[in-house]
Amino acid sequence: MEPSKSSMESMVMNWSSILEKNLSAKKVFITGHTGFKGSWLTIWLQHYGCSISGYSLMPESQPNLFEMSGLASGYVNHTVGDIRDGDRLAQSMRDSEPELVLHLAAQPLVRYSYSSPAETWSTNVMGTVNVLEAVRQCPSVKAVVVVTTDKCYENKEWAWGYREIDPLGGHDPYSASKAGTELVVSSYRKSFFNQEGSPLIGSARAGNVIGGGDWSDDRLIPDAARAVATNQSLMIRNPNSTRPWQHVLDCLYGYLLLSANLLDGNQTNSRAFNFGPSSNDNLPVGDMLARLQQYWPELEWKCEKTENSSMLHEANFLYLDSMLARQQLNWEPRWTLNNALEKTASWYRYVLENPSLAKNIIQQQLEEYLNT
Repeated sequence: MEPSKSSMESMVMNWSSILEKNLSAKKVFITGHTGFKGSWLTIWLQHYGCSISGYSLMPESQPNLFEMSGLASGYVNHTVGDIRDGDRLAQSMRDSEPELVLHLAAQPLVRYSYSSPAETWSTNVMGTVNVLEAVRQCPSVKAVVVVTTDKCYENKEWAWGYREIDPLGGHDPYSASKAGTELVVSSYRKSFFNQEGSPLIGSARAGNVIGGGDWSDDRLIPDAARAVATNQSLMIRNPNSTRPWQHVLDCLYGYLLLSANLLDGNQTNSRAFNFGPSSNDNLPVGDMLARLQQYWPELEWKCEKTENSSMLHEANFLYLDSMLARQQLNWEPRWTLNNALEKTASWYRYVLENPSLAKNIIQQQLEEYLNT
């Protein structure tokens, strides 16, 4: 029997209490906690009083959210390390005795993967192998969520969303390595975590994530922030490339809801899930920037096509079908793209004017999201 509309609304309304119930005071091990998503995720888990251990390289960008948020000041048990160092990673995980492992560490950039394919493959694939091997050596772990990407699918440039049952693939080394990551997760789930009492393992595939605090190179919103800060125009390569845009907190909400379900012992959710925006928020780059400009009038942009960019293949159309997450996890985006763009623009405008007060708007926006 299908759940009634009122019961579905009740389940959606109680999403915050579900996270509170299953995540409060848990011991959590996060790889990549110094990155954009990892920092926001750590901040959110602080809200639930979690004991957090992080294993990551130091942030490459200056500024970065990890330091701006105050996370570098001691709340997290922070280990600087490379996930390709399996022994050190395993020792760090055993020492922290986590119940939940969230694996976000990766080489995350498409264009960088063309210049450093071996690093991309070794980090994304063998790094994930090392994480799951560490889990095998750590009896305290009950649940694992491995974060991949919408780009793990074999892109056919079709007009409908990719589902979790669609073929994996990838043209560029980054996308292909993330497809490989998914195969690693599936193999370990079937080969080593298939007994009663084994940790439950899910993987999470999200779209193009935006939000305050991303300062990475070769990403649209950080490039926009740098352009505004230096009174320059943002140069873009492919204004017609269509992407599934979503706010970072919507994406992390999916990761945490999946984590909560796995910690609760829900074996049917030990699988891959898409966490993407509604179809209305799947827009070309140029259209998205035009909307962003409404909230960030200082932003100017124009197209620039270079010989080098034309040689590097990038997908033109990406769209995720997230029906499975809606049906099995009762997940749905809580902020529309317009909400996400307004929050993103206000974050950067505030921080560019008040860099020492970044913690204020970080906490404010998390509270706004939790109260949505």
